[in-house]
Amino acid sequence: MIRVLTGKLPLLTAVLMASVFSLQSSSALAELPANVAAKVETYKKKLVEWSANPTIVQAVKDANAKGGLIPGMTNGKWDELAENDPQVTATLITPASKLVQQWEADKGINKLFVRDAKGNMVAGSGKSLVYNAAARPPVKEAMKGKPWNANEIKPDPTTQVKSVHVSAPILDGGKVIGAMHTAVTAE
Repeated sequence: MIRVLTGKLPLLTAVLMASVFSLQSSSALAELPANVAAKVETYKKKLVEWSANPTIVQAVKDANAKGGLIPGMTNGKWDELAENDPQVTATLITPASKLVQQWEADKGINKLFVRDAKGNMVAGSGKSLVYNAAARPPVKEAMKGKPWNANEIKPDPTTQVKSVHVSAPILDGGKVIGAMHTAVTAE
């Protein structure tokens, strides 16, 4: 048995090395096309600007102070709500949501959401797929204090439009208090 394995060791090594190089090549292929990368950078800068808007900052501060815009809301409960449910529509008619809807109207992006420190929805351009997105990369990464973007184009879970996720932290006096995230349309 040992003799059989020893004879196959060079083959096994070659297969492992090929796998490593294949993985490295596929990550290089996953880089964004230049035109999409430029668009992502433009929207990353816009998110930083938008997230500093006093209306957005105040809405996030208020939501953080209350423990969330809708106390007791969970992803399960949110999922059961219709788009025209009073809790959903109340979220989408706030001054912060009206700003978000204005910004999202330029069609370079296909959704735009504001989240509190816990990842709960504060404002949006429509009903989000989930109420709490704390575990999702756009929110998780923005909460680290720097703008972020994914390095791949894929259908957005909410809109199903081929997009690149981008996010930025919402700061108050230099402290991260929330996140703003979007999907930059890549088509």
